[in-house]
Amino acid sequence: MWYSGNAPAGKQLRLELQQRLEEGYIVPDELKKSIEAVTDDSPNESFRIAYDALAHLSKDPAFRFVEPSTLEEIREARPASRMKAATLPYDREELLNRYHGAWLGRCVGCALGKPVETMGMWEGGHRAIRTYLEMRGDWPLRDYFSNAKMDGSSKLICPQSTRENIGFMESDDDIRYTLIGMMIFERFGKDFTSHQIAELWHETLTLGQVFTAERQALLNYGVYLNALPAEFFDPEFTSTFNNPYREWIGAQIRADFFGFMAPGNPEKAAEYAWRDACWTHRKNGIYGAMFIAAMEAAAFVTSAPEKLIQAGLGEIPENCRLAYEIRELMKVIPKYSDMDEFMEYMDKRFATMSPVHTINNAIICAAALFYGKMIPERCVCEAVVAGLDTDCNGATVGAITGIAAGFRDFGGTLAGRLNNLIKSEMLAFGDIRISEVTRRTLALYEKLA
Repeated sequence: MWYSGNAPAGKQLRLELQQRLEEGYIVPDELKKSIEAVTDDSPNESFRIAYDALAHLSKDPAFRFVEPSTLEEIREARPASRMKAATLPYDREELLNRYHGAWLGRCVGCALGKPVETMGMWEGGHRAIRTYLEMRGDWPLRDYFSNAKMDGSSKLICPQSTRENIGFMESDDDIRYTLIGMMIFERFGKDFTSHQIAELWHETLTLGQVFTAERQALLNYGVYLNALPAEFFDPEFTSTFNNPYREWIGAQIRADFFGFMAPGNPEKAAEYAWRDACWTHRKNGIYGAMFIAAMEAAAFVTSAPEKLIQAGLGEIPENCRLAYEIRELMKVIPKYSDMDEFMEYMDKRFATMSPVHTINNAIICAAALFYGKMIPERCVCEAVVAGLDTDCNGATVGAITGIAAGFRDFGGTLAGRLNNLIKSEMLAFGDIRISEVTRRTLALYEKLA
């Protein structure tokens, strides 16, 4: 049986089929039927033939989106109106306060969403989460999820992040990626390359600590280590070969630290995020990272959701699927009174999209800023009860609103339950205080600025 390291071959082949359809390619019915007939035990030649056929499809002339993946082409495709770099209107103590809010928000949102991650993606989504909370009298969500046993209720994952046990930010890929963002700048400076990131990942992360597009990119990078000179490193190959996850959420959840290192400068934050994303993702998988990084850079100088979203849209192609759907969000959000009602709209609009795709999860992050009114704890709760990738979206929204509010005005009760501690399970960090990574972030920015 052929196996990529992510999913059995039959499933991976069908994911590639879905990816090609979303990218606007014409897939003949005959090819669809032949792919459906492939099983995990089919001869390797069956997979190679099918993948080759999918790789040589024609684009539908009616597909109206323009979606490049190189930085130069992305910049050419941006809208004419963009947020310009702004000088920070405060001193270093206030910048430290904003960094502390950013790290704290990311940890709080991630910890809040971890126990219902599978529920949000595969076990009923936002409806299941609401039912779980209502059974316990915890709706609307304002605290960590309780794991107390109740007849007929679902079982949560990650018990260490539940109300009964929470005492720190437990190890999670969303937090490890932000810590690796710090390592990138500490080791390579602000002129880091995609190849240097790949080398750092290979040195720092195991395959068991990464998933979907990231795992496949690392596997593909191994081809270079084993067979080719370093100068042949090709981000297009590492991000596309056997990689039907190339527009999924992975790069978007890695974007935070690139926003941290460009406060007030969305264009620079998006460029940093592109360098990180382009070797694991393509098209909207890249744009999601650039969109979020730009929003976080903007959050250092504005707390208005509309302005944050416009800052993000200003750094991605104007005529891409992500930008189109974000603009649609801005039109429809006044029609829905709360996140739960809004998600009924989302369920219909994105019925066939993976729950860990970039686009649908980016929309949840943007919507949570409105429904939570930029109050950090309320926003992360809104992001988590929306379902889909709950810990990823909680972390992203927590970072954005944490920057805008700062540590002093973070508010609520969730933050204190983490006891200022991250257990990273990374040799470079181990158990580390949130206040310590905050201090290191400011020192790094001042050194490189």
